Amino acid sequence: MLDIEVIEDPAAAEASLDPIRTRILQELAEPGSATQLAVKVGLPRQKVNYHLKALERHGLVQLVEERRKGNVTERVLQATAASYLISPVALASVAPDPHRFSDRFSAFWLLALAGRMVQEVGKLIAGAAAARQKLATFAIDGEITFRTAADRAAFAEELGVAVTRLVDKYHDGGTSPGGQPGRRHRLVVALHPVLKTPNKPLSAKEQDHD
Repeated sequence: MLDIEVIEDPAAAEASLDPIRTRILQELAEPGSATQLAVKVGLPRQKVNYHLKALERHGLVQLVEERRKGNVTERVLQATAASYLISPVALASVAPDPHRFSDRFSAFWLLALAGRMVQEVGKLIAGAAAARQKLATFAIDGEITFRTAADRAAFAEELGVAVTRLVDKYHDGGTSPGGQPGRRHRLVVALHPVLKTPNKPLSAKEQDHD
């Protein structure tokens, strides 16, 4: 079972977006049968079986085992991943193209880069899993508060200079001993505002305390 599976097939993406099937995928983080799922999602077993067949047909659930109960064979299934992400490949004809923007201050370019990252890393994960190899990646995630817009601009400028210096230092242009080029890697550095959290209403107790 993968931690995250990237869905590229449009039909599989459509199947996964059905609210009932999304709930079934959530419940199938642990193996279960149609009978067990029917109780959890509040639907008849026949209806659950219908959705399971659709999910299995698109490779989103897989058979774990079959149990014989009297004259009936009970199929136990499990989701293929703990969570799913839909790749821009599923909308290939209208997927964003990073080459259309190339403006480092454009939010649309940032989205196009993020979409390309989902697409490429999804394929790399699938390939590494098929080859039973580890995939070498690296990421940094953090938050920074800027006092002014000028500070943010200065930070972005210094960051760009620092990253360029590191790229120039470590980039192998094919001049390594033996003339064999190294493995190419994609580098993306992003900076964007953090989403604002809606203000939580005060409880009656908190209002009395104030």
